[in-house]
Amino acid sequence: MSGIDRRDIATWPNLITLVRLFCIPIFVWLLFGQDNRAAAAWLLAALGATDWVDGWVARRFDQTSEFGRLFDPTVDRLMFLVALPAMVIDGSLLLWIAVVAVAREVLVAVLAVSLASAGLGTMTVTWRGKTGAFLLMFAFPMFLGSESTLSYRDILGVLAWLFVVPGLAYSWFSLLFEYLPEARSRRQAAAGEDGSPPVQSGTV
Repeated sequence: MSGIDRRDIATWPNLITLVRLFCIPIFVWLLFGQDNRAAAAWLLAALGATDWVDGWVARRFDQTSEFGRLFDPTVDRLMFLVALPAMVIDGSLLLWIAVVAVAREVLVAVLAVSLASAGLGTMTVTWRGKTGAFLLMFAFPMFLGSESTLSYRDILGVLAWLFVVPGLAYSWFSLLFEYLPEARSRRQAAAGEDGSPPVQSGTV
């Protein structure tokens, strides 16, 4: 894989992603330092709602880059890996939901790193993967808000479950039936190009 040009890093989409990254410790501070679940929930919801902004800016102003395709999903997964354990510690999220969501993100991260390190490029994000991430990015703030002092917390509790169940389903479907097969296909293609014996697809 070719080296990353500095001009690919200093772009508006990456700046937006960087701001989202800096908001993660603010979320932790609001939740534990200020004991303000409502504010933490609103910030987490804002981070989820603005996830599409950097991608839109990149496409609109022709500033897509290899670095951006790696940086944006990395920040998204870091947000999950920080926010969910924090919510479990806080008592606003069930442990099994956090484990299922975090396990999927860790597996996707390992898969992405293995492809990149082998020079096989970045994974193609599917609409099911995007849908799962979108649903979960709203479900978790709702869980947090449902345990806060917000007047509509009961409604948030119901909506959280309506979002988290399909969100987890879409996320795991995309991993098992889209990302893993894509990674296997790329490795098989690379092995064929190197002159190695092709892997028999019918043996899996």
